[in-house]
Amino acid sequence: MSETGGPPGPPPRPPRPPRPGGTPLADRAVAAAYTAGWAVVRHVPERAAAWFFRVLADRLWRRRGRSVRRLEANLARVVGADPGDPAVRDLSRAGMRSYFRYWMESFRFTAYTRERILEGTRFIGAEGIFDNLARGRGVVIALPHMGNYDLGGAWLVHMGHPFTTVAERLKPESLFERFVAYRESLGMEVLPLTAKGGGSAMAFGTLAKRLREGRPVCLPAERDLTERGIEVEFFGARTRMVAGPALLALQTGAALLPAVLWFEEDGWGIRIHEEVPVPSEGTRQEKVAVMTQAMAAVFEKGIAEHPEDWHMLQRVWLDDVESPAEPPAEPLAGPPAGAGS
Repeated sequence: MSETGGPPGPPPRPPRPPRPGGTPLADRAVAAAYTAGWAVVRHVPERAAAWFFRVLADRLWRRRGRSVRRLEANLARVVGADPGDPAVRDLSRAGMRSYFRYWMESFRFTAYTRERILEGTRFIGAEGIFDNLARGRGVVIALPHMGNYDLGGAWLVHMGHPFTTVAERLKPESLFERFVAYRESLGMEVLPLTAKGGGSAMAFGTLAKRLREGRPVCLPAERDLTERGIEVEFFGARTRMVAGPALLALQTGAALLPAVLWFEEDGWGIRIHEEVPVPSEGTRQEKVAVMTQAMAAVFEKGIAEHPEDWHMLQRVWLDDVESPAEPPAEPLAGPPAGAGS
């Protein structure tokens, strides 16, 4: 971020978060906006882009639309306060700035050199990944939607360990293909969660194969879009998290390593936590439930330490209700949802 002086001109406004489906016209507009973002923002000086995205985040925060209100309700759970508490309002502003920093960095990612990524990342606990891979054992890296997860993936690739992940299929298909191409350009193997015409894309089987080959798999894990996930206790209330990470580890013998991510002033932080052990007793379903709860506990600790970097702008807890006057919040922007997320 060596550029100085005022911004020469604002980059384009980040578009609405992508959705699994919408009207054809709206889908085309969203796809065009994302394409413009990737094409233009990378050519804007980083300091200018950061300034503009921060201003935009503040503007949307002041409007306090439904996504911001949902973010505030989620953050209130995290810090144990009322959603109307001024401290929660301040925290949501920091959260929106963090969220838009993610998008600024995503649109500029091709401008980041290998040296910038490696030197700017503080990676704690990476030996948990490397030691297992050195022994030929696969690893499932499970993470919440925090910080810059794409950058964390690029760091791992630059360290010599390309990995596999799963993406939710978005509409229009051109937008999904653009997201896949973007992440593949970072060195990731991206599997569609569903087939192009609907139905299963057999992603689970491919993920299991990669793990048995002793390779890493990385999956966002605190969102359950299927409503068939595992119920867990999370910040004092019940929610569902995906069973995929625990089930893959159980079936393949891979190590389940929860991770948390956050932003630092001029860089990024990532922590890999200790392996979640497989219970010695119980049915497969019971073991998966215990492992998923342990994973949730790690996420809870990491989110509590960096609440502003948890990019969760939609409903999380089972006892939360949407207002009858407002439609459900859009799915999270960021990477299209991970396996079963």
